[in-house]
Formats: sequence, structure tokens, C-alpha cells
Amino acid sequence: MNNTRRIKTFIAAMMLAAAGTTGYAGLVSHALHNYFALAVLVLAAVTSRMKVKLPGINGNMSINLPFLLTAVVSLSAAEAVVVACVSTAVQCWPRKDTKFNPQQMAFNLSMMAFASCLASLMFHADRLRGIQWSSNILELVLATATLFLGQTAPVAAIVAVSEGKAAGQIWWSLAHLSFPYYVVSAGVTTMVQAVSSHMGWGLALAVFPVMYGVHRSYRLYFGRMAETPRTAALVRSASVGA
Repeated sequence: MNNTRRIKTFIAAMMLAAAGTTGYAGLVSHALHNYFALAVLVLAAVTSRMKVKLPGINGNMSINLPFLLTAVVSLSAAEAVVVACVSTAVQCWPRKDTKFNPQQMAFNLSMMAFASCLASLMFHADRLRGIQWSSNILELVLATATLFLGQTAPVAAIVAVSEGKAAGQIWWSLAHLSFPYYVVSAGVTTMVQAVSSHMGWGLALAVFPVMYGVHRSYRLYFGRMAETPRTAALVRSASVGA
């Protein structure tokens, strides 16, 4: 099986998995949160264009994760999937100087639908309701871990298939770079839940400036990481020339 066929097969499998999980989410989701869901959707879509290039990996990370996680824990599974898919479509839509890639869009949409749906179902699982001690914290940890694995594992797999590299090594690099951001996003989500329960969800969604600050910090940090090898190479070249 050639490389192109393997990529298409993997994307098709991802689409089938997403269709199955989102279909189930549509059956079990009944409660709707119209205005809150719309506000989370808008913020997730806006922040999805705030991207950070990950060094050493052919890909980038969007800053909209806290709003995706907020949708997972505060909305129904179907609403969480809609928020994830719309924000992903906005994130992946090409700029004027780039060409639209339907395979990339199909993979990203199916991957995000699958990951957000599983995370929402994990958070709202009835079997967790019997746990009395720190159940909310445990559910948030499980939802964050599910979203983390649901996003990073398929990305590592598709990069490994397309570039012929080891999936485990790619996943470790991706996880090493992105895991702190998932921890920060879980903390922001906890803050949104706490504020919304006491002061209303409108004020809770005023975390956009926080996420902009995180975005700037990540850009500076990864920019310096990318600059360090380049500077070292120039120093070595100058030493050889001397």
C-alpha cells in the first residue's frame, strides 16, 4: 500500500469514528444552552485563528482550547461537537496566499469531532455520578486527558503515515510541547465554571484577555526555541570559517 493510499485510509477511518461518536452524541444530547453555546462558539472560532507554530513538527497549536474544554464540560455532547467543528473549520480555512486542502480539512474536522465528543461523553458519564469525593475535579481531569489523547494521538499517527516516521516519537514530541497548555486550559475552564456559577456565564467568558496573554507567551517561547538552533548553527559556521 503506497503512502497516499495509507493517508486516505487513515482519514476515512477517522471520519467513520467521528460519525459514529457524533451520531451517538446526537441521540443522548437533549439539553440546549442557546446563548451560552453561541457565546462559546464565537469565542472558540475567534481564538482559533490565534495559532502557534510548534517547533520540530509540521503543525501548529490553536489557542482556543479553553473554550473547547468549556464546551465539553458545560454544554451537551452535540453542542460541544458543533463548537469544535466550527472553530476547527475557521482555524483550518486557508489564507489568501495558500491553497485549500480538502483532505486536511476532513481529517481535522473528524479528529476534533471525535475527540470533543469522547471528552464530553466521558465528563457526563453516568457511572461517574456515584463518586462522591472530588467528582467534579476527577471528571474534568478525565475529560481533559481524553481531549488531549483524542487530539494528539491521531495527529501523531497521520504525521507518521505521511512522513514515514515513528508515531511514538512524534507523539512524545507533540505531547511534551502541548501538555502544559492542556493543564493551563483545564485551570481556565475551572475558573470559568466557578465564575459562571456565582456571577453568570457572561462575565465568566471574559477570559479572552487571559488567552491572548497565553498566546503571546507561547509565541515568544517557541520563537526563542526555534531561534536557538539557528543561532548555534551560525556560531558553528563562523567557527569553521575562522
